[in-house]
Amino acid sequence: MADEFDPEKFEDKYANYFNELQRAYKNAFNQMNDRYDSELIHGIDQTVLNESEPFYEDGEFRVELPENPRERIRGAVSVDDETFEETLDEYVDRIETELYRTLGVERPE
Repeated sequence: MADEFDPEKFEDKYANYFNELQRAYKNAFNQMNDRYDSELIHGIDQTVLNESEPFYEDGEFRVELPENPRERIRGAVSVDDETFEETLDEYVDRIETELYRTLGVERPE
């Protein structure tokens, strides 16, 4: 775990927080994989989240997704739009939660 989170260092997150980012994404993946269809979780992980970008702005973490996440998974995994959207939203929320936990930052109310 990082000694103490520094928002300025997070601007160069891959140099300063790479291990913590990997751990947060892996923890979220493991949690989602335990609760949802493994094929769907692997598909989201490999076709959408592989190009996501975590940011820390105004005291909050957020994960920015690539354009057209639904189109990225079409053909890779058969899933209806509603299930995909709900699962992706929860997955992103879990990643953000893990970023707070892994980096030792208190989540705003």
